[in-house]
Amino acid sequence: MTKKLIECVPNISEGRDKKVIEKIVNEVKTVEGVELLDVDPGHATNRTVITFVGEPEKVITAAFLVIKKSSELIDMSKHSGEHPRMGSTDVCPLIPVSGISMEEVNQYAVKLSEKVGEKLRIPVFLYENSAKNQKRKNLANVRLGEYEGLDKKLKDPKWKPDFGSTDKDVYKKTGATAIGARDFLIAYNINLNTTSTRRANAIAFDIREKGRIARKNNKLTGEILKDKNGETIWKPGTLKHVKAIGWFIEEYGISQISMNLTNINETPIHKVFDEVCEKAQKRGVRVTGSELVGLIPLKSMLDAGKYFLIKQQRSTGISEKEIIKIAVKSMGLNEISLFEPDEKIIEYKIKSKDSKLVNLGLSTFLQETASESPAPGGGSISAYVGALGASLTTMVANLSSHKRGWDDRWKEFSDLAELGQKFIVKLEKLVDDDTNAFNMILNAFRIKADTEDEKIEKESKIQSATLNAIKIPLSIMENSYNLMNLIAKLVKKGNPNSVSDVGVAVLCARAAVLGGYLNVMINIKDLKDVKLKSSMIERAEELKLLSMESEKKILKDVIKTINN
Repeated sequence: MTKKLIECVPNISEGRDKKVIEKIVNEVKTVEGVELLDVDPGHATNRTVITFVGEPEKVITAAFLVIKKSSELIDMSKHSGEHPRMGSTDVCPLIPVSGISMEEVNQYAVKLSEKVGEKLRIPVFLYENSAKNQKRKNLANVRLGEYEGLDKKLKDPKWKPDFGSTDKDVYKKTGATAIGARDFLIAYNINLNTTSTRRANAIAFDIREKGRIARKNNKLTGEILKDKNGETIWKPGTLKHVKAIGWFIEEYGISQISMNLTNINETPIHKVFDEVCEKAQKRGVRVTGSELVGLIPLKSMLDAGKYFLIKQQRSTGISEKEIIKIAVKSMGLNEISLFEPDEKIIEYKIKSKDSKLVNLGLSTFLQETASESPAPGGGSISAYVGALGASLTTMVANLSSHKRGWDDRWKEFSDLAELGQKFIVKLEKLVDDDTNAFNMILNAFRIKADTEDEKIEKESKIQSATLNAIKIPLSIMENSYNLMNLIAKLVKKGNPNSVSDVGVAVLCARAAVLGGYLNVMINIKDLKDVKLKSSMIERAEELKLLSMESEKKILKDVIKTINN
């Protein structure tokens, strides 16, 4: 299951006093599991943008601490700056990154707003996807009048805050805050082989949602068209959720189209790149590459890589690393500066720094297994053997996808390779999960328990850890057995020259199932829930028999193909 991650980007009304900024930012660092990504202070705007990411509950804890500390250290009655603002924490958006829907993020935005209103009494307006009425959806509307206009605004029943107080003694110092769930925004620039800002702007107007001013006969010098109310008519561009402008970058010696992509689910980055390429070509200009300003979600890069692979009629059932490489090469993301996935992709930047078995080199892993430590043991090895079987299976699917003369079947095998990749990921994860499960049992037994309540609590944790240590190898069995269905398909449909490889794959899968079975049976002896124990044993026995039957049938077909 994908880890739920959200990003939070509070904008605080202090960009000059480094000590104040540091104290506020330090609040984020106190929350374990939240990664501080960026702190961007502006002197002229007197505003600092703080960016951090993590699991939802931890993020809203950090966000609350930021809002609280800002309200203590920033006095809005003394604030001035070039940027519009209405509070010590002016705006605090929550943004889905991975494994979570906008609806869920909205629930967290409301939860945070409620807490700010109750605990700090700061007036809170819900905006963007969290707004309860259309007028409050746009941040500019919510912030209209800024801090100086709050007296008048908060007396208007139409602008009663969603949470918090309308007491002037409260908001005189803190001002008001806008909190809401919004889409991830990508700052993206596309490079052109021209120094002409005018040409770059023309392409930007072609593609941006706002488009360009409509003129009579579509001529650049034609009369500007107006509607019946005398308002200027705009001709929309081809891409929704895209803001764009052309400019010349003296440092690079080229013109760029600078864009904000405000809804990457509906208008993904690869679609933007291709559209700009098409519009540029029509104007005699060529795209030479592009650059990302800031971070991008992993899904956006994977979607882009798969998009370009499909255009080439190549298999998408390859590793994340290779898919990302295709995306980087296709969009020329290395042209201005080196695109480092570990620094530019959000999930990679915040990935766990804990040592993992799957990150070890093959020789190191072998020696780690051979050491005196009981973990990694048979369960982890079973998962790894199963993952090797999945890797061989995926290899055969990819080889079949690219086989000469089978061009019309590339998609069929690409889909099978993608399925194989899913088995690799699941079984690879189980390598570490099994070792962690063993360590959980050891830790449970080490708990000191003197009182009767402590003994009951210790036993509860032992049973919970034991159940987990059974579920992990049972999952190894389930996944390895299900892998056999994919192997069977490739034995019959795949490249016959690689049939011996899927033969080895089924041996690996069967070994993983039986290895998982042995670990289920040795751990289940300590489970006290009799009914659950019985059902898990029954399923383990069933998977063992099914896998042995499946292996026998698949090997028969493999040998038949080899002998033909």
